[in-house]
Amino acid sequence: MALGAVAEPPVRRRGSDYAQLSRRISEAGLLERRPGWYVTRIVLTLGAFVAGWVAVFLLGDSWWQLPLAALMAVATTQVAFLGHDAGHRQMFRRRGPSELVGLLAGNVAVGISYGWWVDKHNRHHANPNHEDEDPDVGAGALVWTPEQALETRGIGRWMAKRQAYLFFPMLLLEGLNLHVASIRAIIGREPNGGYTVPMRHRAVEAALLVAHTAAYVALLLAVMSPVKALLFAVVHQALWGLYMGCAFAPNHKGMPMPTAEDELDFLRKQVLTSRNVRGSRLVDTTLGGLNYQIEHHLFPNMPRANLRRAQPIVRAYCVEQGIPYAETGLVESYRQALGHLHEVGRPLRG
Repeated sequence: MALGAVAEPPVRRRGSDYAQLSRRISEAGLLERRPGWYVTRIVLTLGAFVAGWVAVFLLGDSWWQLPLAALMAVATTQVAFLGHDAGHRQMFRRRGPSELVGLLAGNVAVGISYGWWVDKHNRHHANPNHEDEDPDVGAGALVWTPEQALETRGIGRWMAKRQAYLFFPMLLLEGLNLHVASIRAIIGREPNGGYTVPMRHRAVEAALLVAHTAAYVALLLAVMSPVKALLFAVVHQALWGLYMGCAFAPNHKGMPMPTAEDELDFLRKQVLTSRNVRGSRLVDTTLGGLNYQIEHHLFPNMPRANLRRAQPIVRAYCVEQGIPYAETGLVESYRQALGHLHEVGRPLRG
C-alpha cells in the first residue's frame, strides 16, 4: 500500500450497500474539497500555535509558563488534527501537498513521524477493532480482550486488573509514547536488515524530528530556568497526550471487535465498530471532527467540514438497512469505553 494518504474504501460492486450509500453522499456534493474552509482552519490553528510560542518567548522566566504550557497542549492537538486531515487527503487530492502539510504538522510542529502514523492509521482503517489486524487494539499497556488479559504477567497483569481506573492517568504518558514510537519507526529494523515501518521520506522525517527536538529544547532553555523548562515540557507533553487520548478514546473502545470468522462487508465493518459522539459545533472543534467517527470511517477522504452534513444521510441509510448506528454523548462514550476496559480485566480479578 502506498504511503502518503490513509487508505480509502475499496471499490465495491455497483449494487452493493456501500455503493448505494456512496452515490447518495456523492450526489449531495459531500466528497468535494473545501479549500476555503481549510485555508481558514489552517490560518487560525497555526496562528494560535505560533502565537503561543511567541508568548512563551516573551513571558520569559516565569511560573506563568505552566498555565501557558496547558494552552499549548490544546494548540498542539489542534495542529495534530490538521495532520490527520492531510493524511486522509481531505485537504488536497494530490499526494504531494498532503504529505507536505502532514510533515509540517506532524514532524515539525508536533514532533511525531507522519510516515509512521500514516502506516499505522492505514491498518486501523482497513480493519477497525480487529484484534489481529488493528494496531490500536493490540495488546500493550492496555488490553482489549479477556484473552489478552489472561496472557499478561507481572506488572502488566496488575495493570490489566485496574486498567479502567488507570486509563486517564496513563494517557498522561501518551505524548511520550508517540515520540518514542516515532523514533523507533524511523530507526527500527527487522532481523533481515529491512526497516520495520515502510516510510517514503525516512531521512527527511528523521531530520525534521531532530530539528523539532533541538528547537523545542533550545527555546525553553533560552527563556526560562532549567527547572521551569523541565516542568513546562512535562505539563505540555502530558496534557497533549491526555487530550489526544481523550479525542480518540470514544471512537471504537467498547464497540464490537470482529474476528477472522466474521464476514462483514465494508459498510458493516466500519459502522458496527464505530461510535459517534453527539454535540454542538464546539464538540466538532474540540474533537477535530472525530466525533463523526462512523461517517469518517465510511468516507475517510471526506473534508472534516462535511461530516456534520453527511451524518443524517448515513444514519437514515443505516436505519433502512437495519444496521445499528451507535451514537451517544461524550460522557457516556467514556463510560462505555471504561466499562469495556473494566470488563476485560474481570477474569484476572476472579
